[in-house]
Amino acid sequence: MRKLKLQMQITIDGFIAGPAGEMDWMTSDWDDGLKQLVRDVTDPVDCILLGRKLAEGLIPYWASHPQEEGAEKINTTPKIVFTKTLSTSPWENTTLAKGELVEEVTKLKKQAGKDMLVYGGAEFASALIRYDLIDDYHLLVDSVAIGKGLPIFHNLTTTQNFTLVKSAAFPCGIVAQHYTRQYKKQRAAYNLCQGV
Repeated sequence: MRKLKLQMQITIDGFIAGPAGEMDWMTSDWDDGLKQLVRDVTDPVDCILLGRKLAEGLIPYWASHPQEEGAEKINTTPKIVFTKTLSTSPWENTTLAKGELVEEVTKLKKQAGKDMLVYGGAEFASALIRYDLIDDYHLLVDSVAIGKGLPIFHNLTTTQNFTLVKSAAFPCGIVAQHYTRQYKKQRAAYNLCQGV
């Protein structure tokens, strides 16, 4: 089964953007080591999942900035935008997913292919986290706190346990943290409680 990976830059107090979506706190000048780490996460990906709100800014931005690092991967990788409002895709190399989130993502995970990657936005990532659809978390933690903003873990309805796979600090001040979900332990505990 394909993995669904989330990669997000986040503040140390758990926000991915300011209250109105501000990204001005992202002031780190990424060094070569961090850029390589991000390439290592994105290279084995053959599908990018996005919420409609983020897609409306992200897809046109990268299409109009093909010279920037990472643009080729984003522009050439097939994208699926989850939406309830769009009827047709206005973007090249992009299809729309209009069904129920859990069903759509589960169906994608069962298809043949490489890993899939989620960039966000906040509401979309929060829903994926809430429904326990993300397998690997790649969090790029900036050394900044903003006090309030858009979180991604606030909609949990139950505890989720993670295993830290790797953590690395970079000279630019970002700490990259890779976590996986502890599915087996959690499901075994659930089954034990249910008498299964």
